[in-house]
Amino acid sequence: MKTNEQYTVIHPGAKLGKGVQVGPFTTIAEHVEIGEGTVIGPNVCIMDYVRIGSHGHIFPGAVIGAIPQDLKFAGEKSYVEIGNHVTIREYATINRGTRASGKGTTIIEDNCLIMSYVHIAHDCHIKKGVILTSYVGLAGETIIDEHAIVGGASVAHQFSKIGMYSMVAGGSLIRKDVPPFVLAGRHPLSYGGINLIGLRRSGFTPEQINRIRDVYRIIYQVGLNVSDACRKVEEVIEPSEERDIILSFIRSSKRGIIPHRFDSEDHE
Repeated sequence: MKTNEQYTVIHPGAKLGKGVQVGPFTTIAEHVEIGEGTVIGPNVCIMDYVRIGSHGHIFPGAVIGAIPQDLKFAGEKSYVEIGNHVTIREYATINRGTRASGKGTTIIEDNCLIMSYVHIAHDCHIKKGVILTSYVGLAGETIIDEHAIVGGASVAHQFSKIGMYSMVAGGSLIRKDVPPFVLAGRHPLSYGGINLIGLRRSGFTPEQINRIRDVYRIIYQVGLNVSDACRKVEEVIEPSEERDIILSFIRSSKRGIIPHRFDSEDHE
C-alpha cells in the first residue's frame, strides 16, 4: 500500500489489499475493504461499510458509502459493494442501502464505468459491464442489467429497471422500464428499435439479432396490448434464450415498459 501519510487519513481498522494506492487528502473509514491493485485518487471519501474489489480506479472527489438520502433510514448498518475492475470518475456519489424499504446493500458489479457526477442512490443494483455517462441520476432501488448504457444527464425514477444490452439516449427521463436489447429515446422515453450496433459489437450473431427483432415487432408493432403480445410471441416464435429473456423482463416489470412512439419501424 502506498499513501501520502501527511495528508491522507486511513482508519487503522480499514483493510487494504496488496498494491492499493491512495492519493492525498483522501479519507477511508474503519469498516472498509479494498481489493488489491485498486487506485484511489486524491480527495476521495470512502465511508463505513464499503467493500471495493480489486484493480479498480476511483477518481478525485468521489464519495462512496454516505448514508442513504431516504427518510426511512434509521441509522441501521447497511452496505455498498463494488466489484472488480470498476472505474468511478470524478465526484460520483454512491449511497449505502436502507433496510426499511430495500435490501440494505447498493451493488455495483464487475467492469462497470461510472462517469463523473453520477449519483447512485440506496439499494440500486448495477450489473456487470454497465456504463453510466456523466450526470446520470438513479433513484433508489433502480436495477440496470448487464452491459446497458445510460446516456448523460438521464434520470431514473425509483424502482425503474433497464434491461441488458439496451442503450438509453442522453437527457432521458426514465419513468418506465426499458426492455433488453433496445434503443430508447425521445420524450416521453420510447422504444426506438433494437440496439443493433451495440449487439454486433458485443458479438451477437445475425440469427440472434433477427430473433430479437422478431420478438419486438410483435411486442410493439402488431397493435396488441402487452400481455396479449407476450402470448403471441410464445405462439409464433420458437423458444430461444433471447426470446425468454425479453418475455421474463416484460412480465416481471412493475412499472410497465416504455411505449413505441417513433415514426419509423427501426432506428438502427
